[in-house]
Amino acid sequence: MSSFNISPPVADLVPYQLKIHDHIRIDPYYWLNERDNPKVLDYLDRENDYYQKMTAHTQTLQQELYKEMRARMKEEDSSVPYFYNGYWYITRYEEGKDYPIYIRKKEVLTAPEEILFDCNVMAQGLDYFQLVGISVSPDNTKAAFGIDNVSRRQYTIKVKDLISGEILKNSINNTTGGSVWAADNASLFYNKKDEQTLRSDSVYKHHLNFPEQEDQLVYEEADETFTVNVSTSKSREYIFISSHNTTTSEYRFIKSDQPETAFMVIHPRTTGLEYDVAHFGNHFYLLTNLNQAINFQIMRTAVEQTNSKFWEPLLPHRDDVLIEDIELFDQYWVVNERENGLSRLRIMSWDNSADYYLPIEEETYSLFISFNPDFKSTQLRYVFNSLTTPTSVIEFDMASQEGTILKTQEVLGGDFDPSHYISKRLWADARDGSKIPISLIHHKDTQLSQSTPILQYAYGSYGHTIDPSFSSNRLSLLDRGFVYAISHIRGGEYLGRNWYENGKLLKKKNTFYDFIDCSKFLINKKYTSPDHLYASGASAGGLLMGVIINLSPGLYNGVVADVPFVDLVTTMLDETIPLTTSEYDEWGNPNEKEDYCYMLSYSPYDQIKVQDYPNLFVTSGFHDSQVQYFEPTKWVARLRATKTDQNLLFLDTNMKSGHSGVSRRFDSLKELAKKFAFLIDLEEK
Repeated sequence: MSSFNISPPVADLVPYQLKIHDHIRIDPYYWLNERDNPKVLDYLDRENDYYQKMTAHTQTLQQELYKEMRARMKEEDSSVPYFYNGYWYITRYEEGKDYPIYIRKKEVLTAPEEILFDCNVMAQGLDYFQLVGISVSPDNTKAAFGIDNVSRRQYTIKVKDLISGEILKNSINNTTGGSVWAADNASLFYNKKDEQTLRSDSVYKHHLNFPEQEDQLVYEEADETFTVNVSTSKSREYIFISSHNTTTSEYRFIKSDQPETAFMVIHPRTTGLEYDVAHFGNHFYLLTNLNQAINFQIMRTAVEQTNSKFWEPLLPHRDDVLIEDIELFDQYWVVNERENGLSRLRIMSWDNSADYYLPIEEETYSLFISFNPDFKSTQLRYVFNSLTTPTSVIEFDMASQEGTILKTQEVLGGDFDPSHYISKRLWADARDGSKIPISLIHHKDTQLSQSTPILQYAYGSYGHTIDPSFSSNRLSLLDRGFVYAISHIRGGEYLGRNWYENGKLLKKKNTFYDFIDCSKFLINKKYTSPDHLYASGASAGGLLMGVIINLSPGLYNGVVADVPFVDLVTTMLDETIPLTTSEYDEWGNPNEKEDYCYMLSYSPYDQIKVQDYPNLFVTSGFHDSQVQYFEPTKWVARLRATKTDQNLLFLDTNMKSGHSGVSRRFDSLKELAKKFAFLIDLEEK
């Protein structure tokens, strides 16, 4: 049967009235929110069936893509070992297996290995499996861990006796998966989630000798716009509870050898004041925006005097440099900075005898501090890669200033050569005069012209920066003549904190305009044309995709929207939906009329127009806790009923996964092959 004779599914129209601020919206697909409604499940099945039949001719291509992407991966692989509290810890993968194996070796790497968790065994018979938050007790005899078998990010914490190998009977449900041991090796602090909203809203203390029902509530966050996290200091001397939303934070602490004491506040929450805390010696070290330090500064305060009036500056705020992270050692301290979009590591000694930057030569790259659990070391571990350079874990001696590559990502197959690819950074003109960076990569044999296919990607929310990093999977597009371009649009922090502030709340439209202006820049430079320009984004980046095709549909031949957050206003008005209240400071609170009107003016679902749209491939996860499955489902249904073109429109819902997709190691490649095949097929038509 020809795919042209297949009719797309049509969702029933059941008008539902939504009213606020004397304004009425009619949602004809609101009924698709009913997760347990058999009609909803039937509709999702019909959409999946339609997608499968319409793309049957690409199955060979999908298999080809999957096989070549998998062939580049080293199936039998292991992480760089790290030493912590008397043991070397390693994560390894075995050939043909889907899940990691966590092991440790006592004192020396030549010691016999001890398997902590073989996730391949634990996942047997399950459609989805994820293990997170491995936390080993100070005496090395027990390990707490979190398990999710649904993909809803509601983890059950269990404890394994590492001496006997037995899993203890007690388990703790509905948590974030992470936990922290006190120094007594019996008290375990963890985060509990709200059953409905999934907000991490409380911290409990569990004692190994008692059932979960007797766990003690240590802290409960009453403000629904805040979430809670419990952690331990690198020194292992303190346990922290942090409460935070997107603009404000507050920390509490106790000594880890005094688990029965009450937590004390470091500095009371003040709207707009953010601070992160590290401990070393007699001081807390703070990465903070105190006193309008928008790009942050480093301060410290004595453990006995933690209020901000006692905070003393160590590294001052600079208008052109964003401070992103700090790592403390007994002789040195390292700061991860970002200037003009590029990360750099500044290394300073406590005795002021050294102050220098780690040398980096490439034009555009990704660089960040790795895991460094030991204070008493001159060895700094960091991670480096670029669009053309595979990821390396590097150990740098801060005293001798010599680096050693501990591991470099292997790209198998024998035909990968970094010199065969060209990367560059371009600057597009935004409509308001700003300059928007674009990181771009293509094969050296690909000529940039109006017939060149470009896949343009961006995220642009929450201050999350998309750095130009390496992907062996991306080679499958580059080797077929595609160009890959990352637009570093406002809403991220690529150009500092102001770059984020100017892409949120009542300035959110800058995010969308920046992406469109980057597209126009690429077209005007004759690097591509609307017939060969493609766009991609996920989650909040999927919202971006929804807006750009409403505003400028003629710029793109095809768009991939992964788990897209597209029903913005309805979701943000429903406080029972996960993440809603904690994100008012990102998107706005639609209970306020000004925010409502602004959000409504760009909400992808509400702004669908009677017009032509590009070819669209939309993905969703039925168990998604971040973007509920019904958002992309309703969006596709409404687009189908409204758009005036005959272009492709697919909804592919994974009925067994959530926001992060499938859990099996190689199944994610099958999902990616679908998207690549969609783009390649469009380009070949």
